[in-house]
Parts: sequence; C-alpha cells; structure tokens
Amino acid sequence: MSERIPLKVNGKAAEVEADPAMPLLYALRNELGLNNPHFGCGLGQCGACTVQIDGRPMRSCVVTTSAAKGREIVTLAGMGTEANPHPLQKAWIEEQVSQCGYCTAGWIMTADAFLKTNKNPTDAEIRKALAGVKCRCGTHLAIIRAVKRAARAMATA
Repeated sequence: MSERIPLKVNGKAAEVEADPAMPLLYALRNELGLNNPHFGCGLGQCGACTVQIDGRPMRSCVVTTSAAKGREIVTLAGMGTEANPHPLQKAWIEEQVSQCGYCTAGWIMTADAFLKTNKNPTDAEIRKALAGVKCRCGTHLAIIRAVKRAARAMATA
C-alpha cells in the first residue's frame, strides 16, 4: 500500500508516492532521480548508500522512506556544486582519491559528519571514524590524505 511521503532532500521539498517500508535509497534514486547514493550491499554494511539525515551519516538502504519523513536529508549532490565544491569534494579531486568512485558518498558523507566534531583529526581518529565504509579499489591512504586536507581547509574557512 503506497502513500504520499513528503521529504526534504538537499534543501528542497519533495514528495514521493511509495510504500512506507520502501528503503529511502530507492526513493532517492528511483523516485527523485538522484544518481548518488549507490546501492551496494543492501544491508547497511558497505556505506555506498550513505546520506546524512539530520546531520548524521546513515545508510539509506536500511532507513525506510517513512522514517525519513520530515527530516533533513543531504546527499553527496547536496554538499556542493561543480563551481563551488564542498572542501571534502575538492580534497577528493586534489588527492585523486576516486578510482571507480562507487563508494564516494559513503566516505564523504561520513567524513563530513566526523569533521564537524573533530576539526584537527589524527590518522588514527580518521580511520576509526570511517571504519564502516568499504572501498574495493584500495584508495584508503588517499582518503586519509583527503580528509586531512579538507580538515585544514575547513579550519581556515
């Protein structure tokens, strides 16, 4: 049984017609046409589907669309623009992190929430904060460099 579910995505009001139990990931991709986040494992374990809900990184494959009703949802696309990228997006480019890029949303959305609470993290703190996100390309060292670069940029902004 579907119903109209109002959402706020990337600062804009949206509405989807969906089963309330449908994963938010499907509403974002299939109903709203957002090509990021990605479907990875479907179990909330890999991080490819990560979005921020009320400022917290959450796996959109295990959050129901009805649970996101009335909450602030931000996807990777809502963090910056091509002309004015978010410091993490800029650092990702400068450090040439992405190979396939499939996991990027998980890393950046999680790192952004982390950097809001830790302005000058150590490598160990970054590793711990990002431990649940997976990258099969093995760009982990570049990811740490990018997070540190973004932290420096955010501290001077």
